[in-house]
Amino acid sequence: MRIRRLRCRRGMTRKTLAARSQLSERFLALVEGGRGNASILVLQGIARALDVPLEWLVLEGPEPGLEVIEVGRALRRLTPEELREAHRWIGERFGKNGDGDRRRRIALLGLRGAGKSTLGGLLGKQLDRPFLELDRLIEKAGGVPLSAIFDLYGQEGFRRLERRCLDEVLAKHPSFVLATGGSLVTANTTYQRLLESCFTVWLKAEPEDHMRRVIAQGDTRPMADHPEAMSDLRRILREREPLYGKADLAVNTSGRSLQWVAGRVVRSVA
Repeated sequence: MRIRRLRCRRGMTRKTLAARSQLSERFLALVEGGRGNASILVLQGIARALDVPLEWLVLEGPEPGLEVIEVGRALRRLTPEELREAHRWIGERFGKNGDGDRRRRIALLGLRGAGKSTLGGLLGKQLDRPFLELDRLIEKAGGVPLSAIFDLYGQEGFRRLERRCLDEVLAKHPSFVLATGGSLVTANTTYQRLLESCFTVWLKAEPEDHMRRVIAQGDTRPMADHPEAMSDLRRILREREPLYGKADLAVNTSGRSLQWVAGRVVRSVA
C-alpha cells in the first residue's frame, strides 16, 4: 500500500516503476497487493526508483514527513563526535517538556541479581505507583513461562511480545515503576522506546554479587550452575555496559542497603 501510494503520488504508472526498478510488472503488482515477498534488494530498487530512502518502505506507522528524511540525511553526514553533540542539543532543545512525564515512569535496568524486583516493589510503595515486571507481563501475554516462550516462538517472537507489552504499559499507565528484563537493552528499537518514555535506572553490581543473589533466589538456569558461569557473567556485563550506560541514572547496589538505593532513586526523580 505504501509503495502504491508513493507511486500514485508521483503520477507514475506501475509499468514505469517496474521498469525503473528492474522488476516485472506482474511481480510489482503482487508486492503492491501484499502478496509478493520482496527481498531487501528488491525494496532498495523500488526505493531508488521512487527517490525515497529505503526506511520509508519498511518503517512502522505513518510515513515520515520530508523534514524527518532531510534531518536523517544531514545526521548521516556528521562525524561520530558531531552526532553526539547533535543528539545532546536535540535532547536539551526539545526534550524538556516531556522530562516531567518521564520521571513519573521509572524503568529499572540490569542483569538478573541486580535487585530490580526487590527495589521496584519498595519504590512502588514509597512513590505510590504500580510496580510492574515486564517478564511477568510477557508470560501472561504468551500464556506460558518465559523459558517456554523462547522454545515456542524463538528470540524474534519473544522480542515482539516484549515490545507489545512495553507499549501496552506505556499506553495504560501514566506512572509506574517497571522492572525490565536483563537483555532488553540489546533490542535496539525497544530500548530506544524505553529511553525516550521512561526515567531509566541502571542497577549496577559486582559480578560476584549478581551470582550470589541469583543463586540465593534458587535459580536453576544455566547461569547459576554451569562451570563457566562466572566468566560468562563477566563477559555479558562487559558487553552490555555501554548499553546500560545510556540510562539516566546508574546506582551501584553492591555494599549498599536497599533503603539507601531507593532513596537515591527517589531523590533523582523528585
